[in-house]
Amino acid sequence: MLVTTAEFITERDFRRISDAVYEYCGINLHDGKRELVQARLAKRLRQTGVQNVSAYLDGVLARPDSEEFTQLINCLTTNLTSFFRESAHFQFLAEKFLPELMARKRRAGINRIRAWSAGCSTGEEPYSLAIQLLDSLGDGSWDVRILATDISTHVLRIAENGLYEKSRVESVPPALRHKSLIPERQAGSVAYRVAPQVRSLVRFAYLNLMESWPFNGTFDFIFCRNVMIYFDKPTQQKLVNRFWDRLEKGGVLFTGHSESLTGIEHSFRYIQPTIYGRH
Repeated sequence: MLVTTAEFITERDFRRISDAVYEYCGINLHDGKRELVQARLAKRLRQTGVQNVSAYLDGVLARPDSEEFTQLINCLTTNLTSFFRESAHFQFLAEKFLPELMARKRRAGINRIRAWSAGCSTGEEPYSLAIQLLDSLGDGSWDVRILATDISTHVLRIAENGLYEKSRVESVPPALRHKSLIPERQAGSVAYRVAPQVRSLVRFAYLNLMESWPFNGTFDFIFCRNVMIYFDKPTQQKLVNRFWDRLEKGGVLFTGHSESLTGIEHSFRYIQPTIYGRH
């Protein structure tokens, strides 16, 4: 008999998963996420050939350093993204922030620009940032690096590969697409490879935002978009204040369209919806 996801996961097992994921990476799998958890867990059990949910969790949750625990986190994290998503952010970068940043750094005799895509998913966001920076900076006199991190090892492999279906790159402005993406014939259709000059600006790395961050430098701007919606308010507040500490004076934090800092104690200056400055 075919067992449905509603039947195969108990309240106790759902709580075990929720508590483990919250403790590990801060994601709040509340009751509204139960159907998603059930469906994705059912898929993972089919892939592993395990039929008993409780037995699976007994083994996996006891070893958070195991490969299977990593696979469980991979299957439970949501990774919706696209090139130049939330275009108002890129317009703000191109028309206001980057020109002012470049002028400020030139006056100080500095040619270094650093950015962080925190929760980079399959790579479209940091590659979009690299494309925008290359277009805005013009000449090659700037030392530019973008750190792109995610907790899912699965999406990081896709991001590092840098190959996207044609439908995925349609949101890239045509002029920038021509300069930044290289068409490749793939199984009878055309896919697009991120060009070397774009890829060279981005470094991908695994990072759990809830753990210590293995770097000491600061950033000119940070994109953390559509990540904090999965956290409760105490976790959001802790993360936002850690971002403050990692921003240069005059730096900017970008959040997702459904995220705001309302109800969070912080020192950021409101610039416009979902854009906050460090003064």
